[in-house]
Amino acid sequence: MSYGQGGQGQAPWDPWKPGSQQQSQWGGQQTGASPDWAALAEASETRNRRRRLLFIVGGAVATVAVGAAVAMAVVNANGSNQASNQPSNLPATADIPSSSEPAPSFEPTSAPPPLDPKEFISSAQKDTAPLSPDILFPGTQLTMGDRVYRKGPTADTKNCASAAKGTLPPVLTKDGCTRFLRVTYSKDGVAVTVGVAVFDSEAKATKAKADADKKSIISSLSGNGVKAFCDAAVCRSTTNAYGRYAYFTLAGFSNGKDVTTKDTAVFKSGDDLAEFTFRQIRRRGEAQASAAAAQ
Repeated sequence: MSYGQGGQGQAPWDPWKPGSQQQSQWGGQQTGASPDWAALAEASETRNRRRRLLFIVGGAVATVAVGAAVAMAVVNANGSNQASNQPSNLPATADIPSSSEPAPSFEPTSAPPPLDPKEFISSAQKDTAPLSPDILFPGTQLTMGDRVYRKGPTADTKNCASAAKGTLPPVLTKDGCTRFLRVTYSKDGVAVTVGVAVFDSEAKATKAKADADKKSIISSLSGNGVKAFCDAAVCRSTTNAYGRYAYFTLAGFSNGKDVTTKDTAVFKSGDDLAEFTFRQIRRRGEAQASAAAAQ
């Protein structure tokens, strides 16, 4: 009997099989001798290396698969964004339902035109505010620029012709004057009487102005500290109209002196009183228009 490794027909040692299943190296018989621990350890190490290799390869494959899935998701997401930027597949604007409440609509409106103040002083029907010499010429004095005029006597009559001279009385009567107001102002020896003739309409007042001539003058009004003037002396007169009012001035010296073209103080005084009268008539219309608009 020889001692050595297995002879012919004897199976080699298989490190993957348990020792109890190996054939004996001695004549092919099983034996209860101790296994080769070194061989077993080497076989175990070989198995561990194979497992680690499988884990590495499997992890790499899984990583690649996850990366591919993420890449596909990004591509799909980008594809969705690109598709959303192209409106060719969207319905028309009118077909898209709105998520917001409809905006309220309002009927077009426009502010009414402002009332014309002159309309209220152009006819007796609209010109209904109280009227008197003290309402039209308030206070005790009048200031125009740096010039101060002291207010004198006032007069009010429905007999218009009685307050006029020359060719004016028949004009006032014919054209329908219904009331005549007068007031006198004075300054530095110059006196001015203002006369306001009231008519039912602007047309009648305008006609009275047109019918008056150079001899159509009002009667001067003296008293209350103002001496009689312009009774016989030459004086300066003016005639104007605004709305349903015709207004006149008569200016001269309180000492009876005649007025000449060189007497600029007389002309200036007459112009100041004519301007103030116009302003007061216009303010009368503005006040009534404002009151009507506030109703």
